[in-house]
Order: sequence, then structure tokens, then C-alpha cells
Amino acid sequence: MTTQAPVGPYGRLLARPWPRAAAAVAAGALPALAFPAPSLWWLAYVALVPWLSLIRTAPGARRAALDGWLGGGGFLLAVHHWLLPSLHVFILVLAALLGLLWAPWGVLVQRLLGGSPGPARAAAALVAVPSGWLMVELARSWEYLGGPWGLFGASQWQVAPTLKLASVGGIWLVSFLLVALNTGISTVIWASRARITGLVGLVACAVGVAGVWVWAPSPRPSGTVRIALVQPGVVDGTGSVQRRFDRQEELTRGLAGQRVDLVVWGESGVGGDLTERRELRDRLAALSRTVGADLLVNVDARRSDRPGIFKSSVLVGPGGPTGDRYDKMRLVPFGEYVPARSLLGWATSVGKAAAEDRKRGDRQVVMHVPPSASAPEGLRIGPLVCFESAFPDMSRQLAHDGAQVIIAQSSTSTFQESWAPRQHASLAALRAAETWRPVVHATLTGVSTVADPRGRAVGPPLGTGRSTAVVRDVPLAGGTSPYVRYGDWVVLLSLAIVVCACAAAGLRAIRRRVRKPGPARP
Repeated sequence: MTTQAPVGPYGRLLARPWPRAAAAVAAGALPALAFPAPSLWWLAYVALVPWLSLIRTAPGARRAALDGWLGGGGFLLAVHHWLLPSLHVFILVLAALLGLLWAPWGVLVQRLLGGSPGPARAAAALVAVPSGWLMVELARSWEYLGGPWGLFGASQWQVAPTLKLASVGGIWLVSFLLVALNTGISTVIWASRARITGLVGLVACAVGVAGVWVWAPSPRPSGTVRIALVQPGVVDGTGSVQRRFDRQEELTRGLAGQRVDLVVWGESGVGGDLTERRELRDRLAALSRTVGADLLVNVDARRSDRPGIFKSSVLVGPGGPTGDRYDKMRLVPFGEYVPARSLLGWATSVGKAAAEDRKRGDRQVVMHVPPSASAPEGLRIGPLVCFESAFPDMSRQLAHDGAQVIIAQSSTSTFQESWAPRQHASLAALRAAETWRPVVHATLTGVSTVADPRGRAVGPPLGTGRSTAVVRDVPLAGGTSPYVRYGDWVVLLSLAIVVCACAAAGLRAIRRRVRKPGPARP
């Protein structure tokens, strides 16, 4: 394979190391504009083309790996730029480290799209390049590497056909098809010998989306429940924890007489352990009696029965805590704990990293809300806390365990004026579409929202400037989505494709070595 070197004034510029490095970072950052808040969702269909076009001109594997690394770092910086006030310069270190995950992907792109690929190589690229991208997304989705925030498919949270795709293959299928689409466009533009192959790939993507839209099953309506979201708004200064509790109490009391089935507070809405703080326990129980419904609150406090600080979803009824409790399992790196604190503890001196590590729960919980007029057999809810709504496997497990409603309690007050609140709220639509279960995303300071079992918004979201309590009629659904039933089959298929691609490359290298003529004899 011969690599086609860039030509013209721009080509000569990109042949120089520093301009090319800057172009790689910028090209990698471009897809971030498809996510909220810009929400240029249509940009995702072409956003990778500049990056792919740059990598394909790399003169060798080393340069392609560097283009992939720099572009990956640019992508992570752009998607997570709102962490800068908390992590300061450390975000550059994290982006550089995690960006390395895209280095092998860069080599894969250069091998398959570099030079003038023929139909066979272009066809391989249409499936291998998206598969390689998914391996990167899978690796960085590990909670200790930052979790699955900013997966490429999440940019399509408001597009109905792609939400239907999510119900079949999860967010992974959406990401796969987006990268395949970008790869097909790049092939049509640059591969003169394989343009028909690229066009066939684009048509296959369109047919796949249309087929899922027409023939894939849909959730079966199964009644409606009334759930109230309490969003107290920003409360700063001395005594903020108590004043926030007072505001939530006031807003909740105003729900009396509205026939709600459940009231949901945001993350860290209660700042004291309910076992020790009897006055908090009694006030919450009195609120439950006033409203005529259970309260799902979130306690961020040191436990009396276990050492350490936990973030816990606690169900409170007219008589106090019902015994249903979920302790957050997946913590935010640096925000709630410092990985390898003995080595990275210095991060607390340059940013707002956690001074003390939170403790983890050990299992997911499905809670049972008592029967009501809307839910005569009771309601089964599956709580998630903040960051956990980004993990598709957690909501999938709750749906598998019988949850009828998934509830994410969150707080993004630290990043109030950034893209973070809207990015986080958008995940509700994806988790709902994947599981066929409505998702209630309740926050302290916005954006709070509700998504129905198809991922569509139920009522307008509560923005970051609101301090209010609202009641939403949340539709329920029966049945099991293909994604809940079959799991991460797209990831497994992509892994198989990458393994086959690597094996084929290895065999070609062995054959070239075997065929290479030896030194001539005298």
C-alpha cells in the first residue's frame, strides 16, 4: 500500500509536524459540537470526515498513531471542557492519557483508507473502522478511566430513528452506524477506485436504519403514573445544606392534593444520615403524609452503620424510611474519589478533587412503591445516582430485574453555566429508548427531565434557572426491548471484526516475509 501524500499549499502545511498536530487536535474536537449544548446533531454524520481524511495521508503507522492520539485527546478535551474549573491543568494530563486509546484506531484507518484503496480494502474499512472505534469507546467506558460520557452515539439523543436503533443494539449500534457513515463518505471523497463501494456502504447504513424503524418491535403501553420532580435551584453560602433541605421541603409541601404516586429529590438533597438524624427522618415522613406519596430522596452523609461517606437513594414513606436503600456503586473519578490516591493525591491541590473518597455500594436495587390509584399493584423503581445514568449496562440491568421506571438523581451545580447539565439530561432519552422504561432525571439545579419509553420528552425540561416542583404523567410500558434481551451484541460483533482484521494483517505480514527473496549467492 502506498500512502497518498497531501498536495497543494494546505498539503505542504500539513506535512509539517506542528501544523499537522494542531489540525489533528481540531479535527478530533469537531464532533463535540454535535452534543448538547450546541446540539448540532446532524454534524455527527460528517464530523469524523476531516479526522479520517487527515489520518489517511499519514506517511506511516507511527504518524497515523500520533494523529489518532492527538485527535482523541482533542475530542476528550472538547467533550469534557467543562471539567476545567475542577481539574485545571490535570484535565490536559487525562486527555493525553485517554487519547492514547485512539492511537491503534489511527493505524487501522491509515492501513485501510490510506493511498488509493480498492473495493476490497474499502469494504473492510466500512466495518473495521467503526468496530475499532467501538473498542475505544468500550475501553474508555470503564469507570476507572472516566466512564462512558460523550459516546459518539449520544449526540443523537433527540433523533427518533436513532433512538429506535438504541432499543435494538444500545448506544453502541448508534455509534457504529455513525462511524460507518463517516467512513463511507470519506471513501466516496478520496477513494477513486472504490467510490461505488463507499456508496453501497452509505445505502446499507440508510437501509439498516429504515429497516429498524419499520420492523423493530416497539414498547407496549401499560398505564401512566404521576411522578413529581423537586428542583430547589442553586443554594450557596453558609448553611447551604440545611437551606436546600428547607427549600425542597417547601416545594414538596406544595404538591399536596395533586395525587402524585412518587416524589423525587435530586442528588445530595439530604445532608445527614437518617438513622442518626431523627429530626430529618420525621420531617420527611411528615412530608410523605402531607403529599400522600412516598419520597425518593438522596442522602450524602457519613453512615452510622458502616464506615465512610455514602451517596444513597432512600425511599421514605409516611412512617419513615421503608428499608429500600441503594448505595451508589460507580463513583466519579476525582469528583468523588481520587484513583490511586497515593500517587495522584496531588490533584486535590490544583483542583476540586475529592478530599475524602466516597464509599461504594455493592449491588443494584429495585425498590417497591406502595399501590396507588394510578398503580394499583404498586410501582417498581430502579434508582441510579448521577454519573451512573451514563452507563447503559446499569439501566439495562434494572430493566432486566423488573424496574418499571428508572430514576436518576443528579446534581451538576458545580458546572451550572456549562454544557454539562444538558449533556447529562440528554442521557435520559437514550437510557429510556434502550430499555423501554421511562427515565426520570431529577436534579438539584437543572436540567431535570423525563423521557418516555421511546425516549421522547414528557413535558418541557426544567432548566438551570428554575426552582420549582412539577408533576409529570409518566407513561409506562410492557415488554422487553431487544437490547435488554440480547445485550451488547454489537460490541461482541465489533470485537470479532477487529480480531479478524488483526489476524488478516498478521497473515499478510507473514506471507510478505516468506515471499521476500533472500540475498543473492556469489
